[in-house]
Amino acid sequence: MTSDFSVVVAGHICLDIVPDMRGISQSSFEQLFLPGRLIVTGPAALSTGGPVSNTGLALHKLGVPTRLMGKVGDDLFGQAMIGIVRTFGPQLADGMIVDPAVSSSYTVIISPPGFDRIFLHDPSANDTFGADDIRYDLLKGARLFHFGYPPLMKLMYIDDGRQCAEVFRRAKQTGVTTSLDMALPDPSSPGGRMDWVKILRATLPHVDVFLPSIEEILYMLRRETYDALWHNAKGHDILPLITPALLSDLSDELLELGPKIVGLKLGYRGLYLRTGRRAALEGMGRARPSDAAGWADRELWSPCFKVNLVGAAGSGDSTIAGFLSALLRDLPPDEAVTVAVAVGACNVEAADTLSGVRPWDETLQRVAAGWERHALDLEAPGWRFDSGQQIWRRTGPPA
Repeated sequence: MTSDFSVVVAGHICLDIVPDMRGISQSSFEQLFLPGRLIVTGPAALSTGGPVSNTGLALHKLGVPTRLMGKVGDDLFGQAMIGIVRTFGPQLADGMIVDPAVSSSYTVIISPPGFDRIFLHDPSANDTFGADDIRYDLLKGARLFHFGYPPLMKLMYIDDGRQCAEVFRRAKQTGVTTSLDMALPDPSSPGGRMDWVKILRATLPHVDVFLPSIEEILYMLRRETYDALWHNAKGHDILPLITPALLSDLSDELLELGPKIVGLKLGYRGLYLRTGRRAALEGMGRARPSDAAGWADRELWSPCFKVNLVGAAGSGDSTIAGFLSALLRDLPPDEAVTVAVAVGACNVEAADTLSGVRPWDETLQRVAAGWERHALDLEAPGWRFDSGQQIWRRTGPPA
């Protein structure tokens, strides 16, 4: 079967409402939720959010033929989302489901410069998205299938993630390469209380590329470590506490669960990549690297590029889009992690989730022109800095 697209992106989609908060002072933001306060913001950006939109449309902007599969209601928010998607390309929304029995999902994103984001989210239609909503017939003509945010989709996490595992099992049967992104649920929410170790064990054997954030995977796989890090960080930022040894240990465990490629998003500290053995990579499906030996047994850490930060909404999804674009273009792993953090960096230069993403060639030209990176000093045994590629490589055992 042939098709006019190479990637299908499915899962969570919502309408993002992002107020411009660049004029908000630190003192005003700290009092934002006090009763009776009126905080003056700039104009709000309306965009589609979630991985179906953020990763899918970023892939499209990077020149990858893409189709989207998500669910919206037959309401004003749903109409807005379908309309926004179609402005990028009329065919992009052909796989979208409009269900009059549900309301559309939305998120208010509070993202002032210098602070982490706060999300006010209503899942609605996403909670009703199940394994039977995937068009598996379309996957037969695609090279890669990416699914995002099962922790924010009720049918994906109830019953020990049975439907999530079923999505990937049926997808793999079509010969497509499978990719999975996660989300960090509120610990007090139903999704946050699930047994994610059990869900991951059922799902990851059918996943080729696994791309969660470090916070997400620690919360799901090693809750005691997650809680200890937050305690040591005094409830602020755990990223400075993430060590190469922890990442190596985590990726060992994840590779044993099934994925062939593991990428852990580290926010402003960049992207960590770990790959499996050559034989595993050769069985990845239609988007597998042609040089499996060149991808095998790699451990890389790519620092972020320096930017004028406007907003971080969608940065992780854009980083994933950059990585998947590089994989589909058959780039080597060191170039793939560089492109991934470059696309993520472009993303944060705009308040919304997509405006900052540049075309593929323009992104590569910016990197080639000497775009400066943030310093990253690992000071860990076995790691060395590649000054040519501006990335870290592990060449020996972890500490």
